[in-house]
Amino acid sequence: MVVTPAELEHFRQALAARQSELESRIEQDAESSEVVELDQARVGRLSRMDALQAQQMAMASGRRAREALARVRRALGQIESGDYGACAACGDDIDPRRLEIDPASTRCISCAD
Repeated sequence: MVVTPAELEHFRQALAARQSELESRIEQDAESSEVVELDQARVGRLSRMDALQAQQMAMASGRRAREALARVRRALGQIESGDYGACAACGDDIDPRRLEIDPASTRCISCAD
């Protein structure tokens, strides 16, 4: 199945919205992953452990968001270049139903397995 111009515009809008969402999340995670104060006189051991855990979780979330943002930007670039919807592995068209679930998909269902 070939992606129609209307579907292409739909996916472009979905990807642009996802890009904005991810950029906001990355900014929030950057604020949450600032260095944790380890002054033992001011903060108890459990509080420090909680703060360190929250910092690590924010860093991991930020890393995942940056990876997802790279995929979204790559998909937007493919739309601009006219390559969107083609499987990166075999070159066949990616089913629009798959793209509806994940507009940043780069592989058809056969190659994704």
